[in-house]
Amino acid sequence: MQRFLFVIAAVAAVMALGTFVYVSGAVSFMGSSPETCANCHVMDSAYENWIHAPHGRDVKCVDCHLPHDNLVNYWVVKGQTGMHDVYMFTTGQIPDAIRAKAETKEVIQHNCVRCHEETIDAVVMGPMENDRNCWECHRNVAHGPRGASSAPRQDSALYPSK
Repeated sequence: MQRFLFVIAAVAAVMALGTFVYVSGAVSFMGSSPETCANCHVMDSAYENWIHAPHGRDVKCVDCHLPHDNLVNYWVVKGQTGMHDVYMFTTGQIPDAIRAKAETKEVIQHNCVRCHEETIDAVVMGPMENDRNCWECHRNVAHGPRGASSAPRQDSALYPSK
C-alpha cells in the first residue's frame, strides 16, 4: 500500500512539474531568443532600443550578457542571472533604471573584446587609455539611444493582432 501511495505521489509531482513548465514557458528561458529576455515589461525600453541599435537583430542578448569562455560557466551565469531576475521581479524590487552589475560589466567588456579583437588591437596601439569600458565611447551600439519608448515595439509574430 505504501508503495502504491509513493507511486501516486510521484506521478502527481511529475504532472504538477510538467504543468508548471508548460504554463510558464520555462523551456524558452534555456534558449537565446531576445524576445524571451524581453518578456518582462521592465525590459521593454531595452528591447526597443536594441531593435534600432547597430547590433539589433545581428547580436542576441546572450552574445553580450553571458560569458563564452566555456559551456559550464555560460550555463551557471545564465542560471544565476535568471534566478536573480525572477527574484527581483517576483518581490517587486525592480529598480527604476536597470543597470548592469559589476560582474555583468566584466562579462560585457570581455565579449566586446572577443568579437572586436582586431579593431581593438589597432585602438590599443594608439593613444587611447586601456582602462576604459567599450561602452563609455560606444554607448549607443548595443541598446541604441537612451530613453524609454512610450510605445514599445510589438513583434507581430509574438503578439498577433486579434
